[in-house]
Amino acid sequence: MKHKQGRQAELVLIKNGRIKTMTGKEFSGSILIEGTKIAALGEHLEAPPEARVIEAAGCWVLPGFIDAHCHVGIGEEIYREEGDDLNEVSDPLTPEARAIDGINPEDKGFQDARLGGVTTVFSSPGSGNVIGGTGVVLKTAGKVVDKMLLREPAGLKVAFGENPKFVYGEQKKMPMTRMGIASLLRQALVDAQTYKEKMVLGESDPEQKPERDLGLEVLNLVLARKIPLRAHAHRTDDIMTAIRIAREFKTDLVIEHCTEGHKIAEELAEYGYPVIVGPSLINRAKVELKDKTFKTAGILAKAGLKVALMTDHSVTPIEHLPLCAALAVKDGMSEEDALKAITINAAEILGVADRVGSLEVGKDADIVIWSEHPLALMARPRYVLIDGTIINS
Repeated sequence: MKHKQGRQAELVLIKNGRIKTMTGKEFSGSILIEGTKIAALGEHLEAPPEARVIEAAGCWVLPGFIDAHCHVGIGEEIYREEGDDLNEVSDPLTPEARAIDGINPEDKGFQDARLGGVTTVFSSPGSGNVIGGTGVVLKTAGKVVDKMLLREPAGLKVAFGENPKFVYGEQKKMPMTRMGIASLLRQALVDAQTYKEKMVLGESDPEQKPERDLGLEVLNLVLARKIPLRAHAHRTDDIMTAIRIAREFKTDLVIEHCTEGHKIAEELAEYGYPVIVGPSLINRAKVELKDKTFKTAGILAKAGLKVALMTDHSVTPIEHLPLCAALAVKDGMSEEDALKAITINAAEILGVADRVGSLEVGKDADIVIWSEHPLALMARPRYVLIDGTIINS
């Protein structure tokens, strides 16, 4: 393996660590990294003479953690208007908005993420609009967002409940009710279907071809199941509305927040949509959060759902993702399910499990070496590697 410049790829051997691959294998041994990828794993790997050796005796070695829903880079916490690019609240329907165009790689949140062992994030527009725009999966190290990408677009943000009601209720315009939210989303999807039909007709009759519409193009990615709807929904009724619309239009769906999901775990299991639970490490800042509990994730995992966890950074600081997993364990989630929720489950929900989320040959060398078990309160990352490079800050 060679870099584009032609020089030999660097070899790194992580030696004598307690390795938890998140594929069901756990052993004491080593990981060989060649360039940006994992080249080998084993109990008795020998270090090539030219390899840099990292001694990991007494440490836990896991894949980098994944925050499956946050706003790092697009909602910069140390700024107000200057760094707040979350919500284009001039219109309730903005499917054409793209998070990638608002992400600042110099946001301090990326550094905070690495301090918590988080090497991959899904960052998206906020929940002020019924349709907020597309989110992106990216690494937490880099100078240019285009070079940090894993998947773009990676999902279309839609929101139910209090947030769009509050934003547009203040403006005295639709949507001011949950009925209005659902009807706007339905109409947008119907408009996308019509747009697609006209585009098909335009292939044989140019006069029938409509003008290009970036928002309807994005909605057609959803209808073609190339990206999922990422539905902000806290209350049970909002969760079920999201499911109702997804089934009506035969789209893929990821339920985000799912704060009251524990109340309808059996019903959610019938439909089988993945859920991203959180943030739970916050106060009850609005009515929708009145029944929030760290028990939700464990209840849904035991019901058979694929569960990931989120910080919703900067709602909960992103470096506390491992703490959120630990608190879920404290409230009944199994330790294995909690670790899956911030590694392989998150990667599968985000559509990037071919590259991250577990330690396997050929996957990206996104690896964190922890001073002790990563869900322990005092655990600290001793080394954070992203694409095989040790990140020191």
